[in-house]
Amino acid sequence: MAKFGKWIGGGLGWAVGGPIGAIFGFVVGSILDGSSGTVQQGANTGFSGNKTGYSAGTTTGGYVMSLLVLVAAVMKVDGKVLKSELDYVKKFMVNNFGEPSAAEAVKLLRDLLQQKIPVNEVCRQIQQNMNYSARLQLLHFLFGIAKADGQIESSEQNLITNISRQMGISESDFESILAMFVTNIDGDYKILEIERTASDEELKKAYRRMAMKYHPDKVSHLGNDFQKAANEKFQMVNKAYENIKKERKLT
Repeated sequence: MAKFGKWIGGGLGWAVGGPIGAIFGFVVGSILDGSSGTVQQGANTGFSGNKTGYSAGTTTGGYVMSLLVLVAAVMKVDGKVLKSELDYVKKFMVNNFGEPSAAEAVKLLRDLLQQKIPVNEVCRQIQQNMNYSARLQLLHFLFGIAKADGQIESSEQNLITNISRQMGISESDFESILAMFVTNIDGDYKILEIERTASDEELKKAYRRMAMKYHPDKVSHLGNDFQKAANEKFQMVNKAYENIKKERKLT
């Protein structure tokens, strides 16, 4: 069994319940190691035995489930599922988790694309249980999927905007990540969440703030694989800062 089976078998956490767990219910048996088809309380599944029945932290397995459910929603929204989008998902997974895990992810995604996804309910579950930095990384992934064919359709952007709001992402953080994918004359400033009229000192402070917010260590609890993936967003912050410094002739 590929690594996804081990991740999910090793810790579903809060994602095993609620709308995300319900959506995945039909495939959990086929992706758990041992192919028992059951999730047993206390057996490395993320069950904590607390009043709600689930652990509060986000495990890697729970994060993968959340990511794939939202990816499926974005891929379906424009009425067509493109090979370029599936290829983007597979390439991302191969680069970060290896070929076997990528094959498992695409297989799961094809099944998820056949399901009706209650986006608002899924997002509320994520907002209530996943920390802010991890949610920002989810948003970044979704824009990458939407732009896999070279452009972001209005229906895709509208859905991701709604997802962002439902997950509790601030408007400024949404605009920052959007600017990483949609060309804008002030895109570098939007990434750093400042106006073009900001002083050089404000620029430096903004860079330090955003570098801290988007640092890969913020998602280190999800493991090295996702920390590596988060580095792309961090590099975009650095690039935006360097572009503005060059424009302003700062050293």
